[in-house]
Amino acid sequence: MAPGGHRQGEIVNVTAFKAGDVTVGGGSLVVIAGPCLAESLAMCEQVAGTMQEVCGRLQLPYIFKASFDKANRTSAGSQRGAGMAAGLEILATVKQKFGLPATTDVHLPEQCGPAAEVVDLLQIPAFLCRQSDLLEAAATTGKAVNVKKGQFLAPHDTANIVAKLQSFRASGIMLTERGTSFGYNTLIVDFPGLEVMRNQGVPVCFDATHSAQRPGAAGTATGGVRESIPAMARAAVAVGIDALFLEVHPDPANALSDAATQWPLDRAEELLTSLVRLRESL
Repeated sequence: MAPGGHRQGEIVNVTAFKAGDVTVGGGSLVVIAGPCLAESLAMCEQVAGTMQEVCGRLQLPYIFKASFDKANRTSAGSQRGAGMAAGLEILATVKQKFGLPATTDVHLPEQCGPAAEVVDLLQIPAFLCRQSDLLEAAATTGKAVNVKKGQFLAPHDTANIVAKLQSFRASGIMLTERGTSFGYNTLIVDFPGLEVMRNQGVPVCFDATHSAQRPGAAGTATGGVRESIPAMARAAVAVGIDALFLEVHPDPANALSDAATQWPLDRAEELLTSLVRLRESL
C-alpha cells in the first residue's frame, strides 16, 4: 500500500485548484512553460504568444512561466535575472497582453506577497521545498502553491510537504518531480514515484527540462542532455500526470541560464503533439 492509503497504480482523485482561469487537476494536461529567466519583455512575449497558439491548437490549458531571479545558480558569476520589480513587471505585462495565468518561483518569505499580487501560482524551488517559513508565506497569500520535490527526497517524503501546506491552509497544492540525485552530476527520475506523490491527493507535475540536467557538470554551470526530454515526458504522461513543466527558449544555446536543457521554442509543437497523441491512446 502506498503512502496516503491508496494502492500504487490505482487512479486517485486529487483536489483540483484554479490558477487564473486554468483548472489544475481537473482531467486536462496543463502545460506550464516559458523561459528560465525573464530575460526581456520582448522575448517573454515571443514565448508566451507562441506557446499560447500551440497549446490552443492542441486544446491544452496553458500557464506562462518565467523567473525574476535565480538565487540557486552554480556560480556567483552566473546571470540571476532582472530582479523582482523588473521581473514582475514583465510577468504582469505578459499576463495582461495575452490573458494568461502565470507562475514564478520565490526564494524568500518576503517575496511571496509581491509575487502573489501578479502571478496565479507560486513555485517553491526544489532546494527550498522543506523551508517551513517559505511554505507558510506562500500559502498565506491565498494563491496556490507548486512545490518542486527536492533532489534529495524520496517520493513518499512529499507527504510532509503536503501536510505542512494543508496546516497553513494553502488554497491549492501541487507537487512537481524534477529528478533525484544519483551520484555525482547525475539525476534520475523515479517514474513510479509520480504515482506515490499523486497518492497524497494533490495534482502532480513533471518537470521535463530540469530532469534532463546534470548539476554542476559544466564546471561553473549546470549541464544536461536536452534530447532526453521527449522520452522522459512520454514516460511521465504514460504514468499519469496533471501538468507538464517545460522551460522553452527561442535560442537555447544563448539563454542566460539553463542553456543545456531549455527546449527550443520552434520544437514545442512537435513535442506537445506527440504527448497529446500518446495521452489519447491510453
